[in-house]
Amino acid sequence: MNKPEISDWVSQAKSAFEESINVKKQVIDEHLNVLVDIAVEIAKTIKGGGCLFLCGNGGSLADAQHLAAELLVRLRPHVNRRALPALCLATDMSSVTACGNDYSFEEIFSRSLEGLGEKGDIVLGISTSGKSKNVIRAFEKAKEMEIKTIGFLGCGGGAIANLSDIAFVVPSSATARIQETHITAGHVVMEFVEDMLCSNGYMSIE
Repeated sequence: MNKPEISDWVSQAKSAFEESINVKKQVIDEHLNVLVDIAVEIAKTIKGGGCLFLCGNGGSLADAQHLAAELLVRLRPHVNRRALPALCLATDMSSVTACGNDYSFEEIFSRSLEGLGEKGDIVLGISTSGKSKNVIRAFEKAKEMEIKTIGFLGCGGGAIANLSDIAFVVPSSATARIQETHITAGHVVMEFVEDMLCSNGYMSIE
């Protein structure tokens, strides 16, 4: 195997960074209002006693776990506040594998949502393609349960966009660029949620 030239790798790395920057610039120009709407809806749900559920596959599942942890535990070190109700629907592997084995992999999120969710909650599904069947099933179950749906999507939004009460669609079809933008957008949304809830003392620790 021929060793790649360092200059070729540097050029490739530069292109990846520039592409990521350009996608995020487009989000700044065209999609920030959607992120504000998402943050307002999540804050309203939590203040009303509801829970935020998150789901996704692969890297999107890692983002779902990441964002749930930052609400449940801590997002910013200088903000000391109470825990917020946020739960990733695929952290219990016994339940995930039982559902995949006994029913189907497509039902792993909808089954958990059926057991844990309640009317007035909200579910955030992350899918770079917008076509993940298990996220689609979760959103369909959410509609039955009167649970609001938010999509973090890419590739035009796919079927999940049509099932989302609010959809943030990254303007890219490159999986890596979509995922990079999703986690940045997730941090922005969660910071705004935290700020809104802190502003009226909702999350203060006595």
